Amino acid sequence: MNAVPDMIRCYFALAGQPDREAYLALFADDAVVEDEGRSHRGIQQIREWRRETPLVSYEITDVEDGPAGTVVTATISGDFPGSPVAGLRFRFEDYDDAEIRKLRIAP
Repeated sequence: MNAVPDMIRCYFALAGQPDREAYLALFADDAVVEDEGRSHRGIQQIREWRRETPLVSYEITDVEDGPAGTVVTATISGDFPGSPVAGLRFRFEDYDDAEIRKLRIAP
């Protein structure tokens, strides 16, 4: 498993916390998050998506860097039907040390 880049480490540290504003601060104003085939474009749509998403904990099981970005495979656990879910893939397609611009989440 490759090392987890700092921005991605921050994403997973904040994603499971109740402080949604700190989590949202990781994203560019025009960022795109695709989750389960739904696109959330811009910080307002990402904020609305985040409100609908239950808080979960993450266990990173793999990290791959490639030409299409950094792919993190994780198991998520929380208070939702089907928990835990293993093998969820987070593809950070466009990001740097300052912000995330494109993220795709898929099984």
